[in-house]
Amino acid sequence: MESTGRIRLFRSSSAAVDAESLSAAMLDGWAHAQLAQGFQQRTASRRERTVKRFIDWSGKYPRQWSQLEADDFSAELRGIHHLAPSTVRAIQNDLALFLVYIADPLYPWAQHCSELLGEPFVPISPRRMAHRQEGPESPDKRPFTTAELQTFFDFADDEVERILRSGLRGGLAAYRDAVAFKTMYAWGLRRRELCHLKVVGFSRNIRAPRFGAWGVLRVRYGKAMRGSPSKQRTVLTVFDWSSSVVADWVVRGLPRFRATDGWLFPTERGAVLDGRSLLRRMQQYVTALELPSGLDLHSFRRSYATHLQLEWGFDTSFAKEQLGHEHASTTAIYTIATPDYRARELDRVLGATLERAAALPRRNRGDG
Repeated sequence: MESTGRIRLFRSSSAAVDAESLSAAMLDGWAHAQLAQGFQQRTASRRERTVKRFIDWSGKYPRQWSQLEADDFSAELRGIHHLAPSTVRAIQNDLALFLVYIADPLYPWAQHCSELLGEPFVPISPRRMAHRQEGPESPDKRPFTTAELQTFFDFADDEVERILRSGLRGGLAAYRDAVAFKTMYAWGLRRRELCHLKVVGFSRNIRAPRFGAWGVLRVRYGKAMRGSPSKQRTVLTVFDWSSSVVADWVVRGLPRFRATDGWLFPTERGAVLDGRSLLRRMQQYVTALELPSGLDLHSFRRSYATHLQLEWGFDTSFAKEQLGHEHASTTAIYTIATPDYRARELDRVLGATLERAAALPRRNRGDG
């Protein structure tokens, strides 16, 4: 076997080729095919890891896989490792795409299995978990109520003061994370979008001068469509307090980092903020406050979508553009009515009904 450019070629059936070499060539060719289709390198690498994981689990190479083994593998991921349905579905999809590539007659892999290894390639079709609807996989995932959100933000600010007064290290990181939490909510950001924010992403909004230099945020690392680069969008500042929070951080907090490389929320070494460390801090705060389960980093984005429409009265189409959704139906999934909103709506409707009922006898007496 030899490599010519990006295509693996086998000289003849007499060449010494084993199943491991052939599988490696298949994965190499598949990676190049994905890049040619416009997929990113990290996507191709993730899919390659999935295939290697199944090879290690089964102890067999792709030409030897059976339908029963694929089903057992998926069942183990759910029943023993307790992976989320969306994760299992992604793994099944990766395996299916790899098998479709191998079986494609435009590529020589099935022929190589027969000619070089003396065994025919019989592709299987891994089952895929049904994707019944969009939205949170777990029913307990939800937004913050307005009261919970204020309590959380107050606690995050108090934690910064506590660390600084104690003389312990970590006060600057706690300050950074407190501002990051507020920024996530104030502009409805995903975790990756937040971590990749740069100071130059903010600019003025001439129609809303009260926000100063923080009236518009350019999100450059939005959720990408399959095989496409990161989607970019512009988010307008809507909360009066949010611009002052970011401005204070840029003036008082950010300069304390030795190197930032332009990032709005860098690490102490100037690298991109790790979303996992941000999640760990949030979980610590949620536990300390004894808030109900179902709150995670994405809850800030859920809260933004919910409060924007139900608390502040913005139109659904405006919320859709702010969140970067392709369809209004996706925005509707995020718009989960909070308990306090429902309670106020109930009070409003019942109050109006009682007022009409109380006014009815007076009108009747006037008519008489």
